[in-house]
Amino acid sequence: MRRAKGWTQESGITVRTIQRLEAGNDASLESISLVAKALDVHVGELFQSVQTSHFSQAVEGLESRTRAEQERRNSITHGIMMIFNALGIVVTFGTVILGTAGGLGGYIWLLIPLYWGAGKVLLGAIVRLVVDPKLNAKFPLSSPAQSGDS
Repeated sequence: MRRAKGWTQESGITVRTIQRLEAGNDASLESISLVAKALDVHVGELFQSVQTSHFSQAVEGLESRTRAEQERRNSITHGIMMIFNALGIVVTFGTVILGTAGGLGGYIWLLIPLYWGAGKVLLGAIVRLVVDPKLNAKFPLSSPAQSGDS
């Protein structure tokens, strides 16, 4: 499949693992899952025939675990975005109330675009640099949401 797509052996999985798999050697189900994810196929599609029911059950179990981990990860990142948005609503309404009450100057209105603009950029950096690595360790079969997914 990799060769048919014209891909090199460098796919986010160690080249040695790819070489072992292509030579017909064994690999962990987690490694096989990563290969399937890179090729955008189900784990079972990597094998021309499943020889035992035990193997078939293991593949199905891995795909089920992968889905469950992805759902849990997505739930956490969605929760982070909900907190950011809720805090943004508080900042926006608070700014409107304080801005219309007067006495604080015109600069108070800058809080709204500052929160939604700079805050969004800062949140994105924190998620990529701090949250994603922790979620990668906790849910190794999952992957970070793409931009706009959360």
